[in-house]
Amino acid sequence: MKLLVAVKRVIDYNVKVRVKVDETGVETSNVKMSMNPFDEIAVEEAIRLLENGTASEVVAVSMGVQQCQETIRTALAMGADRGIHVKTDEELQPLAVAKLLSKIVEHEKPDAVILGKQAIDDDSNQTGQMLAGVLGWSQGTFASEIVLTNSKVNVTREIDGGLQTIAINLPAVITTDLRLNEPRYASLPNIMKAKKKEIVEMTPEGLGVDITPRLTTLKVTEPPKREEGIKVETVSELVEKLKNEAGVI
Repeated sequence: MKLLVAVKRVIDYNVKVRVKVDETGVETSNVKMSMNPFDEIAVEEAIRLLENGTASEVVAVSMGVQQCQETIRTALAMGADRGIHVKTDEELQPLAVAKLLSKIVEHEKPDAVILGKQAIDDDSNQTGQMLAGVLGWSQGTFASEIVLTNSKVNVTREIDGGLQTIAINLPAVITTDLRLNEPRYASLPNIMKAKKKEIVEMTPEGLGVDITPRLTTLKVTEPPKREEGIKVETVSELVEKLKNEAGVI
């Protein structure tokens, strides 16, 4: 069973995001970048399936600028077998990513595609669902547990009322949630081995996909700063301020 895992290069979750002076986006120059945490969980799950003999090959895919190969190398160091890089300097929105992934799926013919439920930069939560729609495949979203067999996969999802387990047919698209697993740290020997693993480079033009953005960002601004709170001495003073100053009662 072959697994395809999509990984995205994003601003590291520990970094405080800063808006550009011209308000066209967020600052990425000289900012630490890393693999999207949800995608890291997807890679870990694929590697575990490889280690227990359920999967026979794991292919990591990333799209974007040249530096995305560093993200692929991280997946390779974790245990993925090889990588694919769709190189472009253009902005990639979820539908374009889904279409590019569908072309790679047609070529690679994996049994399942695993990816994070969303990226922490745009929080779109759209690519997995769009990919399933483009391919006409089954989908299991927000997976907190995955059990793969030869022809089916059981996906446990966290919902408002508890846990929901669905059985879907392969091939399938699965998106991962936080509690699925805890990603491993790549060991130094595996990091060295990853440098020798194959990364195939492609382009959107070569795949025949139009990646023209469907949405235009008009402006990006900082959220308003929260005003400093005050302390009150009595309940009556609190009620008075809520009524006359805050206007909430």
